[in-house]
Amino acid sequence: MEKGIIIKNLTKIFKKRKGEVRAVDCVHFEINEGEIFGLLGPNGAGKTTLIKCISTLLIPDNGTAIVGGYDVLKDSLNVRRKIGLLTGGERSLYWKLSVLDNLNYFGALYGVPKMELKERIEFLLNLMDLKDKANERVERLSSGMKQKLSIARALIHNPPILLIDEPTIGLDPYFARFIRNFIKEELNEKLKKTILLTTHYMDEAEELCHRIGFMSNGKIVKIGTTDELKRILGKENILEIKCIGNVDKEIFKDFIEINKVNISNVDGFTYIRINTEKPESLLNSIIERISGKTKILGINFSEFTLEDVFVYMTGQSLKEGYDEDNNRGDKEEF
Repeated sequence: MEKGIIIKNLTKIFKKRKGEVRAVDCVHFEINEGEIFGLLGPNGAGKTTLIKCISTLLIPDNGTAIVGGYDVLKDSLNVRRKIGLLTGGERSLYWKLSVLDNLNYFGALYGVPKMELKERIEFLLNLMDLKDKANERVERLSSGMKQKLSIARALIHNPPILLIDEPTIGLDPYFARFIRNFIKEELNEKLKKTILLTTHYMDEAEELCHRIGFMSNGKIVKIGTTDELKRILGKENILEIKCIGNVDKEIFKDFIEINKVNISNVDGFTYIRINTEKPESLLNSIIERISGKTKILGINFSEFTLEDVFVYMTGQSLKEGYDEDNNRGDKEEF
């Protein structure tokens, strides 16, 4: 099978006042042509830095990447012709220009011939349902429409490879669903694009990706299909306890060293999930720890998820350091 992207021991180091940070640490993997490959990890894992190195926005300190047959260090210009880059948020557009002006500008930057560019823009405006907004300034568009335009911008030169970084951050559920369906059905299945996608959303990775790489602290911890990754936990089950309010994770500090515990706070509730072959035997111990500190709303035995596997492999939660309200983390996303 032909390879769309080959990552070879890629490393990126940032110098900080207190020393250096290995944002990407000797990463090595390959992506097949026509595959959607997902990088799943929390904020600060190094996903964005890896995308920037592959797209030639950053120069790696060691190793390299071969993208569409071209080396990012030796032939960066041809790499850029082969890729379309889509980032979460609205940072890649000129807000004071119209939709049409943005597409004309980026098409000209990629050297798309005028007649071809005109046809390409018409195709993309129809594809993204933006034709009636062609003369609207970007600053007046909704977040969903801006993300649609960002996709059109990434596709303006019809690249075979797409690098998609956190595509649904900040979008409402309707547009997030639209973007996921578009990536899977239109870009991959219909247009046969090779896609590298980063996300910290478990459901997004599971729905879209043929294979997933767990990324933590700059390293690729494990790669596999969803089924392959879930088999890592074997016969383990999940004990889930739902509590009202926030539960202090410190009360589980010593417990976490022995057991794989995932504690998440969602909409004013705390969910305590523990991987174990004998969930009943741990129940009394958990209840004793939280007794008097919170109110238990429910106790369930459930199937494990990709996030449970991620916690098992890394000791981190996918939402660790991530602020849902502000779409950013407490840690810097390198």
